[in-house]
Amino acid sequence: MGAGGRMSVPPEGKKKSQPLERVPHSKPPFTVGELKKAIPPHCFKRSIPRSFSYVALDLSIAALFYYIATTYFHLLPYNLSYLAWPVYIFCQGCVLTGVWVIAHECGHHAFSDHQWLDDTVGLVLHSSLLVPYFSWKYSHRRHHSNTGSLERDEVFVPKMKSEIRWFAKYINNPFGRILTLIVQFTIGWPLYLMFNVSGRHYERFACHFDPRSPIYSDRERAQILLSDVGILAACYGLYHLVLAKGLAWAFCVYGGPLLVVNGFLVLITYLQHTHPSLPHYDSSEWDWLRGALATVDRDYGLLNKVFHNITDTHVAHHLFSTMPHYHAMEATKAIKPILGSYYQFDGTSVYKAVWREATECVYVEPDEGPKNKGVFWYNNKL
Repeated sequence: MGAGGRMSVPPEGKKKSQPLERVPHSKPPFTVGELKKAIPPHCFKRSIPRSFSYVALDLSIAALFYYIATTYFHLLPYNLSYLAWPVYIFCQGCVLTGVWVIAHECGHHAFSDHQWLDDTVGLVLHSSLLVPYFSWKYSHRRHHSNTGSLERDEVFVPKMKSEIRWFAKYINNPFGRILTLIVQFTIGWPLYLMFNVSGRHYERFACHFDPRSPIYSDRERAQILLSDVGILAACYGLYHLVLAKGLAWAFCVYGGPLLVVNGFLVLITYLQHTHPSLPHYDSSEWDWLRGALATVDRDYGLLNKVFHNITDTHVAHHLFSTMPHYHAMEATKAIKPILGSYYQFDGTSVYKAVWREATECVYVEPDEGPKNKGVFWYNNKL
């Protein structure tokens, strides 16, 4: 038994009995090249018509939901409208999360073979969802370059026990966890963008809207300004929408769904990188391949398709981030036999997984004893 009380990796060739058993943390017996060879070559091909078809489908469904809500909801009995609007807000938020995922693919150059086209589509789609496209594109790429590194990963970087704040023991209980999760899933995304909350430690203030932020290099700063222009343009449009239709209408039609998008974004990312079975590494142990494998695929049921399979093909995405989402499932099936016990899938229902991870994944610490001191695992004993 090590930190957190999890069982060690089962013997080679023996199937894991449940998803909480630790995945291997030693250097894998395979290479990225071998994984790539196992994937059919067509999976790496990006198609402009096919990529745009997903944009068109998502926006068409969003437009249909908008039309139904604004055309018919006011005809409903007064009490039924209180039920109809929350249903619209949730469903529209789910569809727009799919739009968010496509813009995220543009940032990875997975939309087309043309960088200018990817950046144009990504800038428009992300700005419409109040996401600074280039700002997040660069910080997110650094996350992919440093996944699992305690020193260099960009987001959801776990704390070590010595870094836990004094008040942590007072919120390490059901009420405290509920409060923490509410904050995380409502304002966690804007807090990260504005104040780098849960992000990598920098020596000075880091903000996704600041071109001078230490997150970015000198050659990226002009594009950070362009991201800000996109956000300002979207806010200008929203300002006139509120003037024309009213704040309540704008919230129901746009603001509420945007909160759902932001909540799902944080939820998906949190569950992809927070799991009792996943290791984290310091600089003495980390390498790119082991870091890329320190993530987990999850099952969101029908929403897997709505979210373009970003939920259940995330391991493959971290290994080959320029691969289009519409090939990721085929690629995942191709590499699973090679990954073996290095592949982690957890089919636990989402709401149970959120509670379990919030309960068990409080901080990280290395195993007891001198061996594997650079490998860290989650624990919750304060």
